[in-house]
Amino acid sequence: MTQKKKNTTILLTKEEVRTMRNWLLLDASGKTLGRFAAEVAKILRGKHKPQFTPHVDAGDGVVIINASKIKVTGAKEAQKIYRYHTGAMSGMREIPFSVMKDRNPEYILERAIKGMMPKTRLTEAQMKKLRIYAGEQHDMQSQAPIPVNI
Repeated sequence: MTQKKKNTTILLTKEEVRTMRNWLLLDASGKTLGRFAAEVAKILRGKHKPQFTPHVDAGDGVVIINASKIKVTGAKEAQKIYRYHTGAMSGMREIPFSVMKDRNPEYILERAIKGMMPKTRLTEAQMKKLRIYAGEQHDMQSQAPIPVNI
């Protein structure tokens, strides 16, 4: 009689993760907002690695350049609205996508990526490894980010 083969699950520890962490450089020019944000969220969580462990921050750091050149499909350019409240009476503010893209294009990507992450304390640590730049230049040369094409 043959013994049943046992499967082993790999669970990473914080010490093992520190040696495996890389920084990736992604270019957002011409990319669709939602699809690009989903890929970045996957990289931040570490789901692109075979050793993915849900309760450990095993993701890589991400540097995004050209955030001002991100695209949206359909009528979202005219219809998408970003809302926030100042805390004062009748303090609801609405900013259209086109205005937000001119003012603060980094916010558009950051909010889309954060919305695709789980709502836990671990997400806060993973979002700290995200750097977004509106233009071509970035100041993350010391991390030696690896250019990746998504």
